[in-house]
Amino acid sequence: MIGPPGTGKSMLAARFPGILPPMTEVEALESAAIQSLSYGHFNIQNWKKRPFRSPHHTASGVALVGGGSHPRPGEISLAMHGVLFLDELAEFDRKVLEVLREPLESGKITISRAARQAEFPAQFQLIAAMNPCPCGYLGHSNGKCHCTADQISRYRARISGPLLDRIDMQIEVPAIPQDELMHQRTTGEKSSMIRTRVTESHRRQLERQGKTNNRLSVKEIDKFCALETVSENLLKQAISRLSLSARAYHRILKVARTIADAAGVEKINNQHIAEAIQYRRLDKH
Repeated sequence: MIGPPGTGKSMLAARFPGILPPMTEVEALESAAIQSLSYGHFNIQNWKKRPFRSPHHTASGVALVGGGSHPRPGEISLAMHGVLFLDELAEFDRKVLEVLREPLESGKITISRAARQAEFPAQFQLIAAMNPCPCGYLGHSNGKCHCTADQISRYRARISGPLLDRIDMQIEVPAIPQDELMHQRTTGEKSSMIRTRVTESHRRQLERQGKTNNRLSVKEIDKFCALETVSENLLKQAISRLSLSARAYHRILKVARTIADAAGVEKINNQHIAEAIQYRRLDKH
């Protein structure tokens, strides 16, 4: 999520665990085991509650991925089957962020030391938030931003292309105009209502392929995310115009498959592809 300060990015992230489907017994045991390994005990009140970890942007690489002379799990493992929220993403040390690339791809992290090697699971939902520019007010109606194009480019370049390529959905969270804010009424859905739809989509995925869409292999993508000719042509055009990678191609298909599942539609159509492509465009601005 990218947008000015105070637009609700952190609040949205904090609400995210509340819309995820309920944890299975296996997921709850795996999450509890990691927390027990790290803290020496597990708080039973957290049983079947999806973790929400939000490390500060000054966190070291060891704090994030784990390590030490006697390797212990880091934040990405403590977020097992839950959410890892990185606020002020551009303020994290670039080397620290780069260590996320392996676990985002493989769902595990291997830590090697002279005396031993340890492997920890790291199946988590990454959510990140950042400002659009160094001052934070690019595009804001108050006109405060005086950042130059070069300053904005350097600021956004703190997030490497390979890492950004692994983030499936990149959305803008714009500031709400003052007039709308003063007269705004609560019309949004409750998390419990959204969770019902998410759980139903999750059930469809498990019934169709025995796993969630994000875990589909390349061969399985060809089988379960097959496109009709018109949709395939649309995706080819997007790949060419946006210079998308092969990884982005497969991730767009998985996101489109999930959008179709959320809508209760069996076949992926143009609308689903177009929406999934739209989520990949921020890094091309």
